[in-house]
Amino acid sequence: MSNNDNEIFDLIQEEQERQITGLELIASENYVSNDVLAAAGSILTNKYAEGYPGKRYYGGCEIVDEIETIAIERAKELFNAEYVNVQPHSGSQANTAVFHACLKPGEKILGFDLSHGGHLTHGSPVNFSGKLYKTSFYGVEKETGLLNYDEIQKIAEKERPKLIIAGASAYSREIDYKRFREIADSIGAILLADIAHPAGLIAKGILQDAVAHAHICTSTTHKTLRGPRGGIIIMGKDFENPFGEKLKNGNLKKMSSLLNSGVFPGNQGGPLEHIIAAKAVAFKEALSDDFLHYMVQVKKNAKAMAEEFVKRDYDIISGGTDNHMMLIDLRNKNITGKQAEEALGKAHITVNKNMVPFDNQSPFITSGIRIGTAAITTRGLKEKDMAEIVRLIDVVLTNSNDISSISNCKQQVSSFITEYPLFNG
Repeated sequence: MSNNDNEIFDLIQEEQERQITGLELIASENYVSNDVLAAAGSILTNKYAEGYPGKRYYGGCEIVDEIETIAIERAKELFNAEYVNVQPHSGSQANTAVFHACLKPGEKILGFDLSHGGHLTHGSPVNFSGKLYKTSFYGVEKETGLLNYDEIQKIAEKERPKLIIAGASAYSREIDYKRFREIADSIGAILLADIAHPAGLIAKGILQDAVAHAHICTSTTHKTLRGPRGGIIIMGKDFENPFGEKLKNGNLKKMSSLLNSGVFPGNQGGPLEHIIAAKAVAFKEALSDDFLHYMVQVKKNAKAMAEEFVKRDYDIISGGTDNHMMLIDLRNKNITGKQAEEALGKAHITVNKNMVPFDNQSPFITSGIRIGTAAITTRGLKEKDMAEIVRLIDVVLTNSNDISSISNCKQQVSSFITEYPLFNG
């Protein structure tokens, strides 16, 4: 690597080594391909392009117009969508834009409780969504760890929100978007499906199609989509939009205009055209049969891993997983999420501490950890490897204060994972 800033580029090299030699189990992370990496680091980063293709506020946008249009068309094909905006800088920015387009400050939203598996942008009081809008929440049942849609219906009828958010950042079961749409329709609410985590699984038909049921969908482009860090907004085909008009009758333009304005100029300035190019590359990869096989394997690996944890008496919220992740309650193991994250980190196993439903610890400590299989599946791991990973995790968590034991696990992790090169080489 040739550069004139050793301080930064030496650290980049260290991070590369960390990724190569460690087990990446954070559910929201993945590894991109060489092509995605090249596009994200390309000369396109120099170009300002406020506005949209064909309607920019800067000159010299002819080429980036083509790139952004390709990204849009590929995403529309991937999700069988009528409308896509590829400009949001993140999933949170995508959600912000939808709120901006569909709501007025002070209007009511119904979201998934953060402590039960939701996301900050679903109404958390520390987030814009909780500061600008009146919030109400649904959660999982204490006995099952599952969403109870009849209870969500009752909450919706009582609270009468203008917008309902279906989606999660730490829920391992399939979400019934069709049922959520029925709930939204019953009270005249807009349904926003935040599919940031399962987007890749949804795109390949492995989980229920949120785009076919929600008024609007948002997603990140990393996680299971295995693209660059960024966000997108999606609308499907042939159903009534939040204003009661049929999209197929030509009124898509009205809603898409509101959403576009919600992104720019509502919440963002110039789009990141180098990242949009990387999104386009990732969408093409996701359209392939290879990506379908990858997504199938991600789900298989998660199921196998969850089963191994259960065998070792770990408490997985809801008892298992339907997607790429699992949330583990560590209270029966007498270790907090923070302690577990730190101990595993010393062994080069990366997870994140996470609150569990009805947690008695603070968000800075937590009683659980969240684990996902998207990144390790990218490296080529299969079901047979999940038992070894769980064994290593169990050794660390059982001996979290034993420096020698953790050091030994670290060596085993490095020896094990370096047999599987990073997807980007």
